[in-house]
Amino acid sequence: MLVLCVLFALIGAASNATGTVLQRKATLAVPAKDALKPQLMMDLVRQPVWLLGICGVVGAALFQALALVMGPLALAQPVFILELPFALLIALPVLHRTLPKSGWISVGCMVAGLVLALASAAPDGGTDQAPMARWIPAVALCAAAVVLAVGAARHRPAGAARAVLLGSAAAVANALTAALMKSSANAFSASGFGAFLTAWQTYGFALCGVAAVFLLENALQAGSIAASQPALTLGDATVSLLLGILVYAEHIRTQWWIVPELAGVALIIAGTLHLSRSVPLTGELGS
Repeated sequence: MLVLCVLFALIGAASNATGTVLQRKATLAVPAKDALKPQLMMDLVRQPVWLLGICGVVGAALFQALALVMGPLALAQPVFILELPFALLIALPVLHRTLPKSGWISVGCMVAGLVLALASAAPDGGTDQAPMARWIPAVALCAAAVVLAVGAARHRPAGAARAVLLGSAAAVANALTAALMKSSANAFSASGFGAFLTAWQTYGFALCGVAAVFLLENALQAGSIAASQPALTLGDATVSLLLGILVYAEHIRTQWWIVPELAGVALIIAGTLHLSRSVPLTGELGS
């Protein structure tokens, strides 16, 4: 089951990365004045490349749901860290460029760090459903974090800083979407489509998912993939881990296991930041 969880999460990460690259290409044709406005989505819907990108996102959501049914949130979501190297590796052929040696080293660091961190933490346990007493503070804190990040982004011009803030907001929304999706998917798996339709989490993850897509489009419009993706992937993994522990009562190893866990996290962060800076994406995708 855990192997299938990781496999489905990997496929989901690759599918989401493909969708991200295509959406970035589409956002480059959208006027800057439409940022953080509903008109942004109206402009994007008219572009076939954006619709293809959304197909990638939908595919990712399906594989993500399968991963969340097969294993804990704290295991499935961190695998999406690999969305960054997937996205950059997909973007490079479009630009007719190659990944430098240092970039491959960064990818290796991310993969090694992820394996080390997850093998050391060994996320397991938890419940299929969570009580409202856990959902209410989790949703409130996530909503507050998104509002603060978006508020800070509104006062910054287009560029890396704005992309990072909006990418962080999208990361929190993505993590909450995954947490709600896990509950809905488990309801469907246990009791069928009727239970899926009557679960409030189903409508919650649909709403959060739409918000996450909107925030991602704005992050991609504000700056390059190399700017927004690290905040998105690292933030999603971190918030998902916390939600898995606090909402679903999932467990990770502690005591001396914290040392290799932190070493794995350090490798992931170092690889992510170096990869985002080492890949030459100036003028990416025609910008």
